[in-house]
Order: sequence, then structure tokens, then C-alpha cells
Amino acid sequence: MQHKVPAGLDHKEAEVYRHLDPQKLPKHIAIIMDGNGRWAKRRHMPRVAGHRAGVAAVRSTVETAARIHIPALTLYAFSEENWKKRPKSEVDFLMRLLSRYLKAEVPTLNQNSIRLQYIGRQHELPPDVQERMAWARESTAANAGMVLTLALNYSARSEIVDAFRAMLTAAEQNGGVEHLRVDEDAVSRHLYTRHLPDPDLVVRTSGEMRLSNFLLWQLAYAEIYVTSTLWPDFRGVHLLEGIAEYQKRERRYGGLNHGDTHAQPL
Repeated sequence: MQHKVPAGLDHKEAEVYRHLDPQKLPKHIAIIMDGNGRWAKRRHMPRVAGHRAGVAAVRSTVETAARIHIPALTLYAFSEENWKKRPKSEVDFLMRLLSRYLKAEVPTLNQNSIRLQYIGRQHELPPDVQERMAWARESTAANAGMVLTLALNYSARSEIVDAFRAMLTAAEQNGGVEHLRVDEDAVSRHLYTRHLPDPDLVVRTSGEMRLSNFLLWQLAYAEIYVTSTLWPDFRGVHLLEGIAEYQKRERRYGGLNHGDTHAQPL
């Protein structure tokens, strides 16, 4: 018997969803949103037009993920490296676009019971952007559905550096660094994502085959799905296609397949 299709999915999304196992959906999906510049270039438009078009992709993807009850979705929105390698005019536009997005989307987030969070060095962002971010987070804090996390001014290496700094600070305040215990659990508890499970699936758009300094610790055992679709063209149906591919894989976490238990040692 076919399972019930969640309300709100369009025809194409519903068709893909019917072939999914609702019991095996990823608990946390991370997305590297790539291809805005190429999308604009192919249309002989400025790069900022690609960023503006990418907002529709965010809206569609977030709503679809919430409708099928994905517990957590993390979007790589703005990397720490963007400050250094992008023209100031483009960075300024991205900051204005972020502020407008947050103001416009809070009603939709609340309608879908989505709770908004952020990771990254937020204190380095412009003060007015920080204020808008805080307002949006507080406006959705009571929602009990999907956690949407935006990675802003984010770098995985900086996150790990900040985690170790936090561990040292905590040790100094609690008996001295000689009592510091460093293990995987301790590091995980001091990462920006300590409130989230590690991602089960990471999606990268535009066909590029790299992680781009995104959640390097957390993605240790995530399944990777790469699509050639450029981010502004990405929609909820593409997310569901990525989940369909994810469900075809056997996740072993370094173990063996059931049929490999009698394999001979090398």
C-alpha cells in the first residue's frame, strides 16, 4: 500500500515522494548552494542576479523539506572566504539580500513551524544584519518543526579552531588546563552545531566535487549527492531526488555489508 503524500507537495514532488521510504528519511540534510554566478553568466546577467534568483530555490527547498518532516536542514549561505575573495559590492549586496530574505520569509517559516538558527562567526557581520538575524531567530523560536540553520560567515576550519578555544577557556575556568580532556565527544559539544545531529546527507549543486570548507568534522560519514543543477534552478523536487539516491545507499560507518562478514583479511 502506498504511503500518504504530505500536504503541500506539487505533482512532481509527490511523484518522487511516492517512491521514498518515509521511515528512512535523513534526519539532517546539509546543502552547499553553488552555481549562482554561472547561472547569471549563462544569461548574460550580473552575478548579483544569480544570487537574487537563488532566493526562490531556498524557499522551495526549505518548504519541501519541512513538509516531508526533515528534522534539520543546514544551508551554506555565506562562507568566511567570501569576505576575502568577492568584490565588496557583491558582499554588500549579499548582506542586503540576507536582510530582505529574513524579513520576507519569517511569516512562511512560522506557517511551516520552522525554527531558524545560525552557525558561523556572526559577530563579524554588519551590526544591522546581526540585528535582523536576531529578530528572525527570536520570531521563530517557539516553532517546534524543522530546524533551519543558515551558515553565515562560516568556515569549518574556523569552527574547529573556535571549538578548541572554547574548550581551553572552559578548562581554565574549571581547575586549569591540566584537567582538560580532549576526545571526539568533547569536540562535538563545542562545535557550532552542538544542537544538531551530524548530517546524514550533503547535497552540492552545480556539479562541483568538493566540500569547500563546509562542516568538515560533521560530514565524516555523510552520504554525498552532487547534482549538475545550478542553485537558482534547484527546487524541492531536486531535494527529493537527492533523498531517493540517498535511500539506495547502504550506510556502514566503516563496518561490513551483511554479505561480507566472512571476508578474508588482507
